[in-house]
Amino acid sequence: MSKQLLIYERAVPVTRQRHGGWSVKAGTTFEFARGVNSVPLMVAEFPNAGAEYTIVFGGADDEIIPVALLGIRDGENLYVSEAGSWSGAYVPAFLRRYPFVFSSDNANDPDATFTLCVDEDFSGCNDDGRGERLFDADGDRTQYLQNVLGFLQAYQTQFQRTKLFVKRLQEFDLLESMQAQFTLRTGQRSTLSGFSVVNRDRLKALSADKLAELMQADEMELIYQHLASLRNLTPIAERIGVPVETAAQEAETAPASPADFETTGNA
Repeated sequence: MSKQLLIYERAVPVTRQRHGGWSVKAGTTFEFARGVNSVPLMVAEFPNAGAEYTIVFGGADDEIIPVALLGIRDGENLYVSEAGSWSGAYVPAFLRRYPFVFSSDNANDPDATFTLCVDEDFSGCNDDGRGERLFDADGDRTQYLQNVLGFLQAYQTQFQRTKLFVKRLQEFDLLESMQAQFTLRTGQRSTLSGFSVVNRDRLKALSADKLAELMQADEMELIYQHLASLRNLTPIAERIGVPVETAAQEAETAPASPADFETTGNA
């Protein structure tokens, strides 16, 4: 495969024949994410992510999805330290699943068939025993690989839930394009655009039936978490020119179990 999904360089299907002797040592570096200033975010992550990142909506038409802003300039992630570690308190699940990913001809179809892939260009992939084995001596999946599959299955379930949330926002005409302007510590002006937010006036103007629909689907809370997270735009911009090691604690992560998907950012 060609480069895809922001951070994947060469994702290929995981097979016993090709990866029978492979191991993966994950969670020691986030160099793979250094060049992305936003990543997709699932609705289950809003409570944790919204406390630290700005949650907006990226993409267009049927491809709109919530994203966590990690920087305000193209190709700049303000949460990856010079040493390659993560300086935030919460690591988005999109990054925690790396170097693994599900591949499908139509990921938007809830009945689609998915194939587990691994980015073979990830520095932690090896055949000399470092990290966690993918298959045991008998060629069976290890518990580690089973946990990876469980995590990605939970992620895909949350992806479908997230798409339903966005679809309702679109149906109710709540999203509007927005841009933000910043004055950096250097005095330089910077503009961030290409994203959407929920329009507060349109939200307040919704009929009682539509408001009740949002409440019953637990989506009103998601909207409030999104709106509250917009206050994080300025702190993110203030990271420019500041060593990220001093901004927050260091974090090491690895693929999580399905239960960890909704409860923690450090698996």
